[in-house]
Amino acid sequence: MAKKLVKLTFQDIVLSADAETIREAYEARLKIDELLVKREEAYRQIEAIELQVEELVGEEGLFVYPEPPVPVAGFSKPAPAARPAPPKPKPEPEVPEEEEAETEIAEEETTDEKSK
Repeated sequence: MAKKLVKLTFQDIVLSADAETIREAYEARLKIDELLVKREEAYRQIEAIELQVEELVGEEGLFVYPEPPVPVAGFSKPAPAARPAPPKPKPEPEVPEEEEAETEIAEEETTDEKSK
């Protein structure tokens, strides 16, 4: 029967854990590291297989691979991200009527000079 896991903080381990608990944690970490190496090897094998498929197809990225038959950590479908609301148009600064009239007159003068 598996032991019940007790969650320990760093402080618990350093200040109050007995040597056996620390040894078990260390052995568990070594086992995790071994499994991570095996996982990396499996990914390299998958890459080699995918390269062979691409060679057969003759073009990279053309073949669409189906999703893995089992859930894989870190490769689950992410939830659709909420799209941000489109930015609101900035209101144009109000120009006093006097400045508007002056701008129109200046534009007319420029147009008149060009036509001469």
